[in-house]
Amino acid sequence: MTKEKNNDKKQIDKYQPKGLTILYEDKEIIVIDKSSGLLTIANDKERNKTAYIELNNYVRKGNNQSKNRIFIVHRLDRDTSGVLVFAKTEKAKHFLQEEWEKFSKQYFAVVHGRMDKREGIITSYLAENKIHRMYSVDESENGKLAKTGWKVFKESPNFSLLKVDLFTGRKNQIRVHLAENGCPVVGDRMYGKKDKTSNRLALHAGAITIIHPYTKEEMTFMAPIPKLFKAIIKNDKK
Repeated sequence: MTKEKNNDKKQIDKYQPKGLTILYEDKEIIVIDKSSGLLTIANDKERNKTAYIELNNYVRKGNNQSKNRIFIVHRLDRDTSGVLVFAKTEKAKHFLQEEWEKFSKQYFAVVHGRMDKREGIITSYLAENKIHRMYSVDESENGKLAKTGWKVFKESPNFSLLKVDLFTGRKNQIRVHLAENGCPVVGDRMYGKKDKTSNRLALHAGAITIIHPYTKEEMTFMAPIPKLFKAIIKNDKK
């Protein structure tokens, strides 16, 4: 490798974002595999260590005067890993957000216990209380429709690895639905139970299928299931 190529590689490495892997990038979108523990965007407690900040620095390559930037399309909870899509133009952002409910989103979750069937759909209306905790309500006037499909992928005596289809995108939807169904997601400190099975939330956005905002081509992006998820099932004993 020539000295010039070595310098180019160092420049690229310098701006590689931390806590995420770039799965795809073009002039309109950038798709990443976000690690568990990394915020999508800033909150009151953390302003700098976010996927949004890391990617903005990446597309600007250290030039604060650069007009390059990214736009938020959707979010993943801090402790949820997996596929996350950002736009690189405002036009692309508007297109993706307008079409978002039509796109296919598949997650993987390790839950406590075993489901009573091999697959099913959980439907309820979700509302939020004063401490920002989501819960199901009976009346549609007091909540928003939430629909979650699930299918058993693997199971052990005490845990199940589920494929989850997200038909609506409500806050904490998967976690609430599975917990209310008696099988909370492993590592869920808000809706689950305290144990030492995992030091992270066992929820992962495994695949998203979208329509590209410019080419209008259907594209599917996938992030591999974390090894920890399969290890929980494999190492479980009666």
